[in-house]
Amino acid sequence: MTSHIVLGAGPVGAALALRLAQAGRTVTVVTRSGSGPQHARIERLALDATNATALADAARGAKVLYNCANPGSYQVWEERWPPLAAAVLRAAEVSGAVLVTLSNLYGYGPVDGQMTRDLPLRPSDHKGELRARLWRDALAAHSAGRVRVTEARASDYIGPTVPASHGLLPMYAAATLAGKPASVMADPDQPHTWTAVDDVAATLIALGADDRAWGSAWLVPSNPPATVREVLRELGARVGAGEPRLRRVPRVVLRAGSVAVPLLREALGVLYQFDRPFVVDAAETSSVFGVRPTPWARVLDATAPAWHARAVA
Repeated sequence: MTSHIVLGAGPVGAALALRLAQAGRTVTVVTRSGSGPQHARIERLALDATNATALADAARGAKVLYNCANPGSYQVWEERWPPLAAAVLRAAEVSGAVLVTLSNLYGYGPVDGQMTRDLPLRPSDHKGELRARLWRDALAAHSAGRVRVTEARASDYIGPTVPASHGLLPMYAAATLAGKPASVMADPDQPHTWTAVDDVAATLIALGADDRAWGSAWLVPSNPPATVREVLRELGARVGAGEPRLRRVPRVVLRAGSVAVPLLREALGVLYQFDRPFVVDAAETSSVFGVRPTPWARVLDATAPAWHARAVA
């Protein structure tokens, strides 16, 4: 009988499953294809997570259900997220497992000052509105006593397993770590919080194990902010790639291109995160649960060679 169910085998889902298994937990990783990390304590299950009945059967007897799934690119979120979230919520209710959802910071929208977990949700685009609505639905079920829920909100990922397509920073690094100039979509000199994948996994585990977390959302502890230019410079220094050459694409050009490129249009909706300081204060999470960010130098030391190898391949 499994004790932990992990939905999704992306960077966070894989790291979470391995961390749980290495701590002696039995884990089932659920994906459509049956993929996932290999470990003696990990079972990989091919299952459509929108099937609440099948998911509840898989989660029977589990202590925690972690939703680390990503239903696809921005363009399909409105179609795919609601049925997935509803099925996961129902599966948690039927199985009795604590539901821990991995989320992001889109729901806060543009803010002045640091983000804290009690900041009101004021999304500025449909992606943030969607994530805020899904959280409110889960919270309503929690308040009604149907299920126990909590949510971890992370900033942009950094780490050796983050794909080049997963965010602006790894996309820029794919160019700069190969010694090429990178075209950046926003101001590369604004302070920005970056969240290490392993720290997301550690936070998810802490939230699922502590009833003080339930019924609330929590921010993932991260290192002090650094600009895009600073991070690319530090990564490049570790692999001998030299100073990053960055060329900022004018916003008017991006808007013109977004008419024909849907993904670019969706990216424009969250570029506010790079037009001003985008800083997370997760001190409360560290204080309550003891989760602290991996030292920044260690994060960069692990990330630089992996991203560089990919960039020059």
